[in-house]
Amino acid sequence: MQQHVASTERSRSEVADVLVKLGTGIEILGLNTWQLRTLSAIKRCRTAELGGHIDACDSCGKISISYNSCRNRHCPKCQGNKKEDWIQARMTELLPVPYFHVVFTLPDRINSLAIHQPKIVYDILFEASWETLKQFGKTKEIQMGMIAVLHTWGQQLSLHPHLHCIVPGGGVDKDGQWKNIRSDGKFLFPVKALSKVFRAKFCEKLKEKEPVQYEQIRQDLWKKPWVVFAKKPFGSSKSVVEYLGRYTHKIAISNHRIKSIDSQNVTFDYKDYRMAGTKKQMTLTHAEFIRRFSLHILPKRFVKIRHYGFLSSTWKHQKLKLLQEKLKVKVLNKVEKKPFLPKCPCCKIGNLHRIAIFDQRGPPAWYLGSSHNSPPRKG
Repeated sequence: MQQHVASTERSRSEVADVLVKLGTGIEILGLNTWQLRTLSAIKRCRTAELGGHIDACDSCGKISISYNSCRNRHCPKCQGNKKEDWIQARMTELLPVPYFHVVFTLPDRINSLAIHQPKIVYDILFEASWETLKQFGKTKEIQMGMIAVLHTWGQQLSLHPHLHCIVPGGGVDKDGQWKNIRSDGKFLFPVKALSKVFRAKFCEKLKEKEPVQYEQIRQDLWKKPWVVFAKKPFGSSKSVVEYLGRYTHKIAISNHRIKSIDSQNVTFDYKDYRMAGTKKQMTLTHAEFIRRFSLHILPKRFVKIRHYGFLSSTWKHQKLKLLQEKLKVKVLNKVEKKPFLPKCPCCKIGNLHRIAIFDQRGPPAWYLGSSHNSPPRKG
């Protein structure tokens, strides 16, 4: 009965609904314990199984119920607040310099190893990408900076590990002064040269950490050029922040891309970038959809957003304000986070205040005995 009530919180088609449809079929997918725990959290998100709370409107007095979120970083419904908090923190660190969007992509020959040893492969991807930029910065006698965000998926939920990086178009010299790589700010480094250095550094580290696996795929790794892509600089600091909002807390697929779920299959939208981003649809069985989704569940405690060089935590705490002063930046103070009070869905005027909480056993007797028929809200 509780599960039935909770389902009123969900939109028409969600990843959680696919998991419900799949049921015990998940047991044949060969997933590890951590993947199963993550999927279980997503399945129970905003249902009675996680408990909830009761809110009252300070204007019309309406009482309503909300079920709790799982807060898992892979959940399509739990990323909004985290994203906004992270963006606000980055707003205080911007500099009046050109910023570039650089993407480091691994060849698909790595995919099999990434499935079985994801932490090793993704750690090396971060390390090789930063060391590549760091080396190019040294040729200009500057300390560079980088914010890197790991994405592991393609539009069809296939495995496609790559880093989206924000790279300021310059760095700090030995005297602590800012120095642009180019005076016009329109160019970072030659991408072909970046690609060659990136491949060499990745292969060197892979050979060191996984020598047997490296030898098995060595020829394929060196056969074709690797891809490093550097977009034109962002138009403004605001553009940088908008980019951050799009990429930092993305997951493999959002619920709004899922168009239908029937007794056997899932149909979802995707963009075909081989055809200029043409919007198409793909249909997969429940099992295949969840198998692909699970490829993108990161290892436990794996850090998917990392900061390097003069954008690292240590450097920022010690020297960022001084650099901002030299560049005449009007430093934004971190906004004190105010308690979030959702608006009343009934009167649209008042704010909702929490008056009671409950566990998976359900709402208290006084609430169940009341005369209202409010459906549960998203909590």
